[in-house]
Amino acid sequence: MPDDTSVLSRPATPADDTIAYGTEPDQIADVRFGGEQATRRPLIVLIHGGFWRPTIDRMHTRPMAAAMAAAGWTVAAIEYRRVPHHPNLTVDDVAAALKGLPGKIGKHDGRVIVMGHSAGGHLTLWAASKRPNPRLVGALALAPAADLQLASELNLGDGAALLFLGEDPKNRTDLDPKRLPAPAMAVTIVHGEQDDVVPVSLADSYVATHPKTRLVKLRGAGHFAVIDPLSAVWPPVMEQLEQLAG
Repeated sequence: MPDDTSVLSRPATPADDTIAYGTEPDQIADVRFGGEQATRRPLIVLIHGGFWRPTIDRMHTRPMAAAMAAAGWTVAAIEYRRVPHHPNLTVDDVAAALKGLPGKIGKHDGRVIVMGHSAGGHLTLWAASKRPNPRLVGALALAPAADLQLASELNLGDGAALLFLGEDPKNRTDLDPKRLPAPAMAVTIVHGEQDDVVPVSLADSYVATHPKTRLVKLRGAGHFAVIDPLSAVWPPVMEQLEQLAG
């Protein structure tokens, strides 16, 4: 069954605010507030996917961000620089967003959960290992590119990992979640078993090195179902988020 990609272009309610976390044009986040319930929950910093390419931005996360806000979470869907061969710009932006946004956004309890899909899942796992902010208490990676060497070997996204890094992933182990130290916080990966964009084998590879990671495999789910509030697997994704929040 083909993966349903309708979430990528589906309309959603507009963000409540757009906040800058730096001076570059891409250093911004669309914020949706979750109401009274959100004040007792962590802020969700949401990182979009798109194989780190500059042509794909945070717009396709609008349906999931709106659904999460409606369910009582305050969500900051970040943009970040995506310049081929300059991965440090990307990870610097993620670190800056995690550090700067919590103090600029209200309606959360002061804690942060980082959540990302695909390439954003890679950045989520990177952030969990680097722990750039002591407020960061958990990470939820959806269909993540969790092993850059394997992603390169499989030529995922027509060489996306090599284009992102500008060199062989073996030379940038500092950006490869599988080869980074195990995160000190709780980490959950949710991955569709029928994902043919980022195969579940990348999650298996990551968990083999970091066995404390919780891996939830979703039978019959593809790459985009895990970010689609209308999909059958959206409730299990939200259940994992609830568990991380404690």
